[in-house]
Amino acid sequence: MPKLADPVDEVLKALADPTRRQVVERLVGGPASTSDLAEPFDMALPSFTQHLGVLERAGIVTSTKHGRTRTFRLAPTGLDGLTAWLAEQRLVWEQRLDQFDDFVINQQEKK
Repeated sequence: MPKLADPVDEVLKALADPTRRQVVERLVGGPASTSDLAEPFDMALPSFTQHLGVLERAGIVTSTKHGRTRTFRLAPTGLDGLTAWLAEQRLVWEQRLDQFDDFVINQQEKK
């Protein structure tokens, strides 16, 4: 039985590519068509649309098609899983650093 993809893994893989990060940054300003998104990049349109597909499969963007024009926009909850995971990691490291701080203070007080 194939392993189901972890949503956080999919988001991280999608954002690992600089082209896809630039697309996400562009979409912060609002929805855009495939051709508008592809314009600044020096690559064939089929290659560029593969990048958009990766972002869409990861749940970072959504698209709608009207006639021959496909418009992409950021998914409202596309980064929520990653944000939650990062918050958990931050909490763990803050707790560890607090424990280390307590240890160092304790060692200094013993001197």
